[in-house]
Amino acid sequence: MREIVHVQAGQCGNQIGTKFWEVISDEHGIDPAGNYVGDSSLQLERINVYYNEASSHKFVPRAVLLDLEPGTMDSVRSGAFGELFRPDNFIFVFHPACPQKELGFSQ
Repeated sequence: MREIVHVQAGQCGNQIGTKFWEVISDEHGIDPAGNYVGDSSLQLERINVYYNEASSHKFVPRAVLLDLEPGTMDSVRSGAFGELFRPDNFIFVFHPACPQKELGFSQ
């Protein structure tokens, strides 16, 4: 079985990635809270490729969200599917004394 870790980086990557998860969740019958609400066993057939099933029987995207500022992450978290992601999979590096462009190239 294949397992994919989805990496979303930057503002554009996170905006496109969030839309990706909305579409994939709809196709697999997963609601914004991670619950299966579908009506066909075909929707669950290869769900393990993109999701982990938590002990609470909720499906959690296998994803890491990266950015150099918290603003994009905040908009993803407050969006319709923000509850779907694990909070510790949001990673941002912010240093107010260093311009973002230099910070990105220095790491």
